[in-house]
Amino acid sequence: MTVRRKAAGIVLFGLAPVALTALTATPAAAHGSMSDPVSRVSACYAEGPESPRSAACKAAVQVGGAQALYDWNGVRDGAAGGKSKERIPDGKLCSAGNDEYKGLDLPRADWPSTPMKAGKHTFHYRATAPHKGTFELYLTKDGYDPTKPLKWSDLEAQPFAKVTDPTLTNGSYVFDGTVPARSGRHLVYSIWQRSDSPEAFYTCSDVVFGKIGGGAGGAGGPSTPAPAASAPTDRQIAAGADRSSMDMSQHDHAMGGAHPDGASKPVDGRHLAETGGDGSTAPLAIGGAAVLAVGAAVLFTTARRRAVRR
Repeated sequence: MTVRRKAAGIVLFGLAPVALTALTATPAAAHGSMSDPVSRVSACYAEGPESPRSAACKAAVQVGGAQALYDWNGVRDGAAGGKSKERIPDGKLCSAGNDEYKGLDLPRADWPSTPMKAGKHTFHYRATAPHKGTFELYLTKDGYDPTKPLKWSDLEAQPFAKVTDPTLTNGSYVFDGTVPARSGRHLVYSIWQRSDSPEAFYTCSDVVFGKIGGGAGGAGGPSTPAPAASAPTDRQIAAGADRSSMDMSQHDHAMGGAHPDGASKPVDGRHLAETGGDGSTAPLAIGGAAVLAVGAAVLFTTARRRAVRR
C-alpha cells in the first residue's frame, strides 16, 4: 500500500509542474505588422511561407529563407529608442537592418500591393501583442523608383500620419490619416515606437495610386498587374505561431526583465503583450494543462482506491 501511494504521489507531483508549465507557457510570437495597406512580409506570409505564389515573395524566401515570413510580426529593433533613422542604414529599411529579414529589402516593382488614393484612409495595424506607443507613417516622394534600394531620403521628411495609443479594435490598431496625392507605385513606411520600451517595429507596404497595371503606371509602376495583397488570417497566425523565432520570454529578458508593469495578466486579446501570442493559441495551452491535471488526479485516485481495497 505504501509503495502504491508513493508511486501515485510521484506521478501526481511529477505531472503537476508539467501542467503548470502548460498553463504558463507562451507560444513564440512577436508584436504586429500593418494589414491595411498590407505589409510586404504579411502579404508573403499569407501566400504561404514555404511556397509563396508571387515572384517577389519567392525571391524574398530565396534570399533570406522562409523564417522571415514566419516572423511577419517581428520586424523590429529592440534598442531603437526613437533613433530609427540613425540606426537603420539606407537600403535596409524594410528589414529594420536585420540580416535575417534581408529578403524584404529586395528592390523590385512587383511586390504584392494595395490600391491607394489620396485623401482620408483608415489604417489597420494587426497587433499580436499590443503595446503603448506612437505610430508614424511616411510616404515615398514623387519620383520614387521601387527598383532601387529604399533610402531614408526616398521618404518625405515628415510623417503624413502620426498617432499615439490608437484604439485597439478586434486585435488591430485602427487610425485615420490623410494620404498625399501620388501617381503609380509607392511605399508606405511605418514606425511603431513603443513608449514603455526602446523597442520599435517597422513595415513596408507597397501601394499603387490609380490603376494597377496597364503600362508604366507612373514612377516605377509595373507593366503587369500587381499580385493581390492580403493579410494573414487568424488561422494562418495560429498555424505559424510555433515557427516564429522570437520567444517572448527571451525577448522580455533581453529588454531588461519582466514586462514593464510587472504583473501577470489574463490571456486574452487585450493582454497579449504579456504572452507574446495570439489569443487563439491560449485555449490550447490551457486545455492541455487541464488534461494533464485531470489525468494526474484520476491516476492518484485510482491508485488510492486499489490501496484501500487491499
